[in-house]
Amino acid sequence: MNTAIAPTVGIPEDEQVIAQRVQQLQGLIQQTRQVGSGIAPTSVTTGASTTASQVPAGDFAAALQAATAADTSSPTAAQSESVAGAAGDGGEYDSVIEQASERYGIDPAVLHGLIQQESGFDPDAQSSAGASGLTQLMPGTASSMGVANPLNPTESIEGGARYLSQLMSQFGGNTEDALAAYNAGPGAVQQYGGIPPYAETQSYVSKVLGYAEAFRQTHPASISAGGLA
Repeated sequence: MNTAIAPTVGIPEDEQVIAQRVQQLQGLIQQTRQVGSGIAPTSVTTGASTTASQVPAGDFAAALQAATAADTSSPTAAQSESVAGAAGDGGEYDSVIEQASERYGIDPAVLHGLIQQESGFDPDAQSSAGASGLTQLMPGTASSMGVANPLNPTESIEGGARYLSQLMSQFGGNTEDALAAYNAGPGAVQQYGGIPPYAETQSYVSKVLGYAEAFRQTHPASISAGGLA
């Protein structure tokens, strides 16, 4: 039995051009996905590839639309999953924060809020200024607080709690001034007699206190050792 192969002749030239463009787009999509997944691009022909002899003339527009949709939707979904996976609330450090706060007589909710603002609970966080770790201690401050490795979560929390406690004592137990000093330095707070007129520092204090309040709402059993001034 003889099987006849469908002839490719007779297809209008403009439709062949469209088919070629669809092929090129499919190839680009394949390469983009391979690069995004760390795989070296290869020349692959899949069942999704479209040629003039495979797709009826009336389906070219639909094929092109489907290819474009695949190109834009898949990376977006992957990016969303990546962002969601990177988010964290620091729950794994709650017990360490609680213990350090009790040891140094500070409000655990405030310490939690400070860490949230400083590093987003990323123990490997490092700033361009040289601060590092969960509580973003500068090298000199870390050393003076007895922190040998700022990237160690327990050491960083311990050092940050100790430093915040010292600032609380220095500024008469005023939480806002202590937080401002943590951000801008004690000298700036002394110079202005309170939170200095720096937009960054004012925003910093507001955000830390906001995070602290949110923590209290979700952790009603937590006991505030220092309270807000």
